[in-house]
Amino acid sequence: MTPAQKELARHALGLPNRQRRSYRNHFVTGEGGSDHREWMALVEAGHAWRRAGSQLRGLTGGDDLFRLTRAGAELALEKRERLNPEDFPKVPA
Repeated sequence: MTPAQKELARHALGLPNRQRRSYRNHFVTGEGGSDHREWMALVEAGHAWRRAGSQLRGLTGGDDLFRLTRAGAELALEKRERLNPEDFPKVPA
């Protein structure tokens, strides 16, 4: 995970915060931007998954929704930070 990807992953998790615990796991971005390219690389590496915006129009305005895998999220943690297990549901088929 590159430093830029780690920064995006931490933002998706709501980190840093006082509790040192994730409180979300999502990031919305559209095609063509640098964030989207970084998230696609995370997907290709197995650290995240993507729902196409065309499937989520009402929710994301047509942009793609990304969520980290548990393994990807663990790579983004700093010392003494932890993940909220509720932020990691099963990946949809």
